[in-house]
Amino acid sequence: MIKAGIVGGAGYTAGELIRLINNHSKVTLDFVYSTSNAGNKLYAVHADLLGDTEQSFTDTINADVDVLFLCLGHGNSTAFLQNNTFSDATRIIDLSNDFRLNADANFEGKDFVYGLPEVSKEEIKKANYIANPGCFATCIQFGLLPLAAAKKLGNDIHINATTGATGAGVSPSATSHFPWRDNNFSVYKPFTHQHLGEIGETLEALQGAKTGELLFIPNRGNFSRGIFASIYTKFEGTLEEAKALYSEFYKDAPFVHITDAPVNMKQVVNTNKCAISLIKHGDNLLIYSAIDNLLKGASGQAIQNMNLIFGYEETEGLNLKGTAF
Repeated sequence: MIKAGIVGGAGYTAGELIRLINNHSKVTLDFVYSTSNAGNKLYAVHADLLGDTEQSFTDTINADVDVLFLCLGHGNSTAFLQNNTFSDATRIIDLSNDFRLNADANFEGKDFVYGLPEVSKEEIKKANYIANPGCFATCIQFGLLPLAAAKKLGNDIHINATTGATGAGVSPSATSHFPWRDNNFSVYKPFTHQHLGEIGETLEALQGAKTGELLFIPNRGNFSRGIFASIYTKFEGTLEEAKALYSEFYKDAPFVHITDAPVNMKQVVNTNKCAISLIKHGDNLLIYSAIDNLLKGASGQAIQNMNLIFGYEETEGLNLKGTAF
């Protein structure tokens, strides 16, 4: 059994990490760090943990844990690691965007590997430090990775993707407040979303050249969790050739599933899965991609990375059923 610690324990991603770790056969939860909740039971904040654990939040850290998950706000992981030291044997998985880009991957002698297992599985297995991908970035990349690997992303790529309210984090804001969000739909950060950088770097590394422009319109949906992306770009082959391309690329990816049926978010919410379907219209390939933003887009992917690092089955602790009904 390995020991895990969580820093920033009051947020949605931390709540899902706690749930996953508590049901993982190879890991024990050593501590959940939260200065604002120290002494409170975990279920006082994460109500779905009632009856599962009597553990409490703490304001002290065990520097010798085997794996540390950083669930801090973007920009805060850097400051935390500057102010806190851990054993050289401690593996760190950061869920913020602090270390995802190539320019930020080396931090004070720590080399962070971009933790998208479907692309970098062998590198992750040997890594000590992981930059867990963003939720939009994960969903969109899954829709495009096979095309990049086949050197077929030379044209502009049009992306429209909608995320649930949990994507905004646990702290209330004007656009996550229920009366505003309910029965509402809105666009934010068109063409400038912060996940574009990591998407572009991954695709260009696979393609071996610059891709077409990523034209990304992110939306806020009036549901709690999940991301649904619609992506289209020019594709010279047939639909059957596209399906074969995707099936071959993901043949060893246990959580990515190509289907002929229409994709919907209820297939993937509460799971670590990504569901993909393809449509050919004229010379355009339309790709639908759906994930749970808190699991495959955050905490589930972090556990998947942990499994790879410690030599466990990649799917350990992640065989979850969707909440379709």
